Amino acid sequence: MKRLISRFFCYQVRLQEGLPIRGGESDARVNGRIRVPQVRVVDEEGNQLGILDTAEALRIALEKELDLVEVAPRAKPPVCRIMNYGRYKYEQSKRQRKAKSKAHQTHLKEVKMGPKIGTHDFETKINHARGFLEKRDKVKFSVRFRGREIVHKNLGEDLLKRAIEALEDVGQIETQIRLEGRTLTMVMSPKSAGK
Repeated sequence: MKRLISRFFCYQVRLQEGLPIRGGESDARVNGRIRVPQVRVVDEEGNQLGILDTAEALRIALEKELDLVEVAPRAKPPVCRIMNYGRYKYEQSKRQRKAKSKAHQTHLKEVKMGPKIGTHDFETKINHARGFLEKRDKVKFSVRFRGREIVHKNLGEDLLKRAIEALEDVGQIETQIRLEGRTLTMVMSPKSAGK
């Protein structure tokens, strides 16, 4: 009990001096940072305790060795909940990490070929591209011409058109075939789920 009284006293002293009580970087006001005279209090089980003076609500929270957290600051009077604030912040960050890990970031994968590629090699490259598109990544196809091969740009264009035909079930053209220096390029993106 002495520990609770000393904690309560420390909160009041820090509040009077204008010092942060806990969680200064947080947007939720906690414990002594709640500066309104009265609050509506909800306990840790979700039961309403009614409208209480802020000091009384803070005393109840300290007796239970929990924190008083303002959850609805715009309500009249503001709504505060008695909870373990450290555990709440931990669970919130855990949920955010989980949501972030489920969100897929699209990457641009590149498949490089030459104009004189063999049939089997072409099929292998198409299978790799199919795998990328199925994983919701974009694929950039590059056909590099070396030396006098640049004279036969039509071979590279035919190769990219064959790739489009082979992958039309899983992908769609995002960037048309174009010549960039000595390289023919094209970008395909995965087909939308709605299509």
